[in-house]
Amino acid sequence: MADKKYRAVRGTTDILPAEQPYWRYVEKVINDITRLYGYQRIDTPIFEDTSLFQRSTGEYTDIVQKEMYTFDDRGGNSLTLKPEGTPSVCRAYIQHGMSSLPQPVKLYYITPIFRYDRPQAGRYRQHYQFGYEAIGDADPALDAEVIDMAWQLYRSLGMTGITLQINSIGCKKCRPGYLNALKEYYKGYAGQLCNDCKTRLEKNPLRLLDCKQASCQKIADNAPRNADHLCQECREHFSNTQKYLGLLNIPFSLNHRLVRGLDYYTRTVFEIQPEDEEGGQSTIGGGGRFDYLIEELGGKPTPAIGFATGIERIIINFKKQGTPVPATPALQALIIYIGDKPREEAIKLACRLRQAGISAVTAAGGKSLKAQLRHANALGVSYTVIIGEDELKAGAATLREMANARQETIPLANLAERLKSSG
Repeated sequence: MADKKYRAVRGTTDILPAEQPYWRYVEKVINDITRLYGYQRIDTPIFEDTSLFQRSTGEYTDIVQKEMYTFDDRGGNSLTLKPEGTPSVCRAYIQHGMSSLPQPVKLYYITPIFRYDRPQAGRYRQHYQFGYEAIGDADPALDAEVIDMAWQLYRSLGMTGITLQINSIGCKKCRPGYLNALKEYYKGYAGQLCNDCKTRLEKNPLRLLDCKQASCQKIADNAPRNADHLCQECREHFSNTQKYLGLLNIPFSLNHRLVRGLDYYTRTVFEIQPEDEEGGQSTIGGGGRFDYLIEELGGKPTPAIGFATGIERIIINFKKQGTPVPATPALQALIIYIGDKPREEAIKLACRLRQAGISAVTAAGGKSLKAQLRHANALGVSYTVIIGEDELKAGAATLREMANARQETIPLANLAERLKSSG
């Protein structure tokens, strides 16, 4: 085992320093957007009781059936690494009595998500998700606002070629009739369905519309449409949602096959995709209403709607579009020293510069002045501060501007001020 070459586990990836500017930029835009729309951050544990996801996400969904990382702890409790963010937020809403707060309660999160899925571009077994939930309001105007926030997020990130698809999948009152119509239609094609869809026909017929197999997609194209089976309340809700989206000047298209992959969704569901791609794998974000989930988890009847997006997928689309991001600020100063006594002064000087808000490091010892200057160039520092025996005797340092090799002698006491004035 001593010669084993360790690598990141399949389906996971390291976020290297060169990638960090993308992540920091996305986080900044998220912070700006959530502030504008009045959302507050919530962080929930990385694992939860397994039954939380079985009960909310859906026993027969692909996530619960195939993708969850579940284990027993030393006390014999079944725990699961979070495969999505919404159930944890709803659990926290109930546990901490947030129903007593002004409604809707608006919460957002950035969290690692774990799914045992086939690794592919933008989809890892551990990936990062930004999501938000507006809990406690059934108004279709809130549906439009939640969609608008997602739309503005992507636009603020410089993503221009995106499209919005929406649908309504009804409520407890009207969905049973639609599911019966769906089953009757699919019974005539039972022999042509993939193995997963044969199970869905019995256990979760709504998910038949979401199958990615080409043969099943052809069958789904002519399936009964949910919009034709909505009750009056759901029709009005969906009509008003579309009206409000129009008021916000957000273009959208209706997609009767859009159902999303989670059992708790009701009424409005939506997805945002790159304009030049088709298919579920191209979706960069989506969400919908979950008006019964809080009650299903033991809370009071509480309508809600939410959205989630994968940060890795956003960054992939950044790169496709060539969207520039602000670079990480360069290290300001490398302190070079020649000799043991200057080394001691360099260590103290680095500390004083950092306390003054100036990023600074000392060079590695034992190298020549020429080698240390090459190291400064490799680091991309703006300045080098050179301390040798002569500088130490004079209580000064040589300040070298790396861009043009100009040098000047600065008293050590004035060095922080000088570096600050240079930006």
